[in-house]
Amino acid sequence: MNTGRIAGIILIVISSLIFVAAGVLFAAQLATEETATVGGQVLGMVMVFICLVIPLSSVGVYLLIRGRAEEQRLKRARKERTILNMVLTQGKVNLSEVALELDASRDEVEELVRDLVGKNLFTGAINWNDGILYSKEASALKADRKCPNCGGELELAGKGVIQCPWCGAEVFIHTD
Repeated sequence: MNTGRIAGIILIVISSLIFVAAGVLFAAQLATEETATVGGQVLGMVMVFICLVIPLSSVGVYLLIRGRAEEQRLKRARKERTILNMVLTQGKVNLSEVALELDASRDEVEELVRDLVGKNLFTGAINWNDGILYSKEASALKADRKCPNCGGELELAGKGVIQCPWCGAEVFIHTD
């Protein structure tokens, strides 16, 4: 649930209701009280607008915009979590399957995978040419030094990313 967005909408509605209520109140006073002047009522409306409506509306708009940004971040995090879950449960996942599951383009899936690697959340290998993600723990990669794609010998010399010299698959390992 996106509470920032909801709070923003509520504040905007409240500020609008305050403005309308103040307008009705000042119009009623102008019609019923002999000492009420148009200038005084307009001044009262301006003060309500400046002191209540603008601040409440501004905070509401800010929360609404921030809530939308938060919603986008949460949506991206859900997609990344889905990728991790698919790879961890299936062991080997085709990027096109991930793209279908996420209703995303392959480029977006590749960007999400690279983001997961950058956050040290994905450890495994990927063959970008064939579009296959492999789940494999770093300790297993270090122990057997075999490419999960072709079985070729890996040389663990990089900093978190090793490219298989035989098939070109990139192997991502968690570095501490």
